[in-house]
Amino acid sequence: MSDFDLTEFLPYQLAAAAARVSRAFAERYRDDFGITIPEWRVLVHLAHSGSVSVREIHARVEMDKSKVSRAAQRLTDAGHVEKRPHPEDGRLIDLRLTPAGQALVARLLPIAAEFQAELIASLGTDHAALRRALNRIMEAK
Repeated sequence: MSDFDLTEFLPYQLAAAAARVSRAFAERYRDDFGITIPEWRVLVHLAHSGSVSVREIHARVEMDKSKVSRAAQRLTDAGHVEKRPHPEDGRLIDLRLTPAGQALVARLLPIAAEFQAELIASLGTDHAALRRALNRIMEAK
């Protein structure tokens, strides 16, 4: 056997930590709002960016196009997102929040802010260093 220890492999640790944090946050909104992690990401991205295509969401939130598409379709079926032809590229569909979607996001954001505050508090003084390190990783694309 090799000396390789998966539990000490930084890419594994980052992926596992991200999945754990994402699941913990999802527990806060899943039962009350009935949305999945991909749906949360689509909703919040649309709230932040306005009207965008599935391709643009996929590129920005690090999620498979098929997951983005399925999440967008479920949100459309639920009345939270509407689809329109892309103004510049007829092959694309723009997504945007409906008034019901905007209202849902307005109810979700305080939960997100509270979760983030708790996470930051649990990290204590390590929070700032972790944030800087994550920013360096995200900028290194």
